[in-house]
Amino acid sequence: MMKRIQLIILTAVVAVTSYGFTTYRNDFFEIAKQIEIFTNLYKEVNMNYVDEVNPAELMNTAIEAMLEDLDPYTVYWNEQEIQNAKIRNSGNYTGIGADIISKSNAIVIRNIIKSSPADKAGLKIGDEIFKIGDIQVKDYNEDAGELLKGAPKSEVILELKRHTTNKKITLERGVVNIKAVPFYKLLENNTGYIVLSKFTRSASSEVSEAFQDLKKQGATQIVLDLRNNPGGLLSEAVNVSNVFIEKGTTITFTKSAIEKYNQTYTTQNKALDTNIPVAVLINENSASASEIVSGSLQDLDRGIIIGSRSFGKGLVQRPKKLNYGTQAKITISRYYTPSGRCIQALDYLDGKSIRKNKDEYTEFKTKNGRSVYDGGGVRPDIEVNEEKENELLKEIIKGNLIFDFANTYVNENEGLTLETFVMNKGVKDNFRKFIDKKDFEFETKTDQKIKELEQIAKTEKFLKSIESSLVDLKKSLQKEKENLLQEESETLRKLITEAIIRKLGYDEAVYNYYTQEGEVIKKALKALNNKAQYKEILGF
Repeated sequence: MMKRIQLIILTAVVAVTSYGFTTYRNDFFEIAKQIEIFTNLYKEVNMNYVDEVNPAELMNTAIEAMLEDLDPYTVYWNEQEIQNAKIRNSGNYTGIGADIISKSNAIVIRNIIKSSPADKAGLKIGDEIFKIGDIQVKDYNEDAGELLKGAPKSEVILELKRHTTNKKITLERGVVNIKAVPFYKLLENNTGYIVLSKFTRSASSEVSEAFQDLKKQGATQIVLDLRNNPGGLLSEAVNVSNVFIEKGTTITFTKSAIEKYNQTYTTQNKALDTNIPVAVLINENSASASEIVSGSLQDLDRGIIIGSRSFGKGLVQRPKKLNYGTQAKITISRYYTPSGRCIQALDYLDGKSIRKNKDEYTEFKTKNGRSVYDGGGVRPDIEVNEEKENELLKEIIKGNLIFDFANTYVNENEGLTLETFVMNKGVKDNFRKFIDKKDFEFETKTDQKIKELEQIAKTEKFLKSIESSLVDLKKSLQKEKENLLQEESETLRKLITEAIIRKLGYDEAVYNYYTQEGEVIKKALKALNNKAQYKEILGF
């Protein structure tokens, strides 16, 4: 009886939902037909399958399978995921103020916000929390990170492992304010350096405050660092651009199959400074709203772009409320920069992501007539190889090997401080030994094809005759993979240094390291200080 009630409710919900399609789509009959087929199939499976099935899990599987054929940004959110999205956009939440890595038996502290509840309680980067209150992380089947959240001033006892020692820490939760601008500083007495890490609701106000403070300190030129900024609110991208671009200027516009989603976004306020020289730093992890800012400043010839080609996300999502407190975040349109280009790098067809070929890019012109191109992210005016990462390095980062090494290195060098740490060849050699001990294996597409070839040759009984050739091929491939790591030697050195410095002195120490040693910032300062080169790049 309970199943029948669920099915009646589901059918009613589907019917109401499907009715909304008639407003925007003219294929109502086909939609209604497919929904009816799905509803009947769901009913028959739910009521007749040989084993008991969970209706909610069955539906979630169906939803996820349906969305897999679309772009990866069109997703279904449950209530917790909706709450997490609100936190990301607001920049405020109640918790402990730490980034975490969830493992099967522990939660690892990846980063800590200075003066946050986690910091005040004495937690350190690399700590492995294995018990939260009375709950063992290894026995908790859901996201154990949620156990760290709670009401302000509520306490929780954490049991953890730090290097080789177990500790018990009492932590008091509190309101955590995640700054959109975590760092800014005056460089060389006249250059304002601003780091914008995400586009939350306070992004433009924080950039404005930092900008005005730096000008008071004597800044006559600005470096805006958008590296590793994944984006956020489109409205805040427009407002950040508005700091440097006059009121009434188009920053971006969107196009959709649905007329009401076609919108033009213009600056609404008086700019703080339309003449100060600006350099924007980007890399392949700068996406979405970061690309709107960098792309608009480039198209309007308002600033120079330095670093490596950005991620290439030119799609706009909007949350749509569903039943029972859930939502769908749906891609509703593509956004375009002022010149008319869409920087979306991938096409999503039948669930596959296809990167556009360079010969498919279309040329557009900036305000001053410079050539810019669509289809592959924002391409910098000054490219810096240090910001590029090959596939091997991406796998090393993804596997947290640099993070793990930094924790091990600091723990084994007791007494190491920011002042005494020196990055040298010995540290890099230690890292190579570290990943060897971890049995790290980088499997390329070529490796996968060789395995397929071996399997086919074995089936067709050709393996013995080509075995020696395959051995030689594997040796050559291994040598090429070692060369890949050597190619990224400088980038690897930088990433290892960052990880060790962060453990010794928070993000602030890393940003200070950037300003002293960062190759991209050096290039930005050089370009800004050379007024003739700056104007030439912008086409003046």
